Amino acid sequence: MLTDHLKRAPVLAAGASALAIAFAVPAGATLAFPAGGPPGCVDPYGTGCAAPPPPPPAPGVFVPPPPGVVGPGGAAGAIPGGPGGVAGPQGAAGAIPGGPGGVAGPQGAAGAIPGGPGGAAGPQGATGAIPGGPSGTAGPGGATGCIPGVGCATTP
Repeated sequence: MLTDHLKRAPVLAAGASALAIAFAVPAGATLAFPAGGPPGCVDPYGTGCAAPPPPPPAPGVFVPPPPGVVGPGGAAGAIPGGPGGVAGPQGAAGAIPGGPGGVAGPQGAAGAIPGGPGGAAGPQGATGAIPGGPSGTAGPGGATGCIPGVGCATTP
């Protein structure tokens, strides 16, 4: 009885091989995308674009935001629909969608709140304004400022 099974094994293996060859991918075709996934792929999960996305979390489970990107030239990160920022040797920038944003670098900094105050400062001076309110500019050559309904003044 044992020898009967041993005689069938090569026949089964040959049949499985023939089936695999019959259904094999044609020569030259690939089933997977090249490294990194299809062209233009953006992978917010960090798993590689060719990999399927992870399953959705169970109800009530906290899911941390996707990781940022860090490299020798700086760092960048964002929360989808939320704040984001970048930083590098030449400065940094950040913003909240519909909210405040700012930039800073070796030559100065600037920031603004939509519909609110904004300003900029650097080695040559500073300026700032509140919509419908006071505004001013100052630098090595003097300063000027205005208050709506009161007037403006300049000093050398």
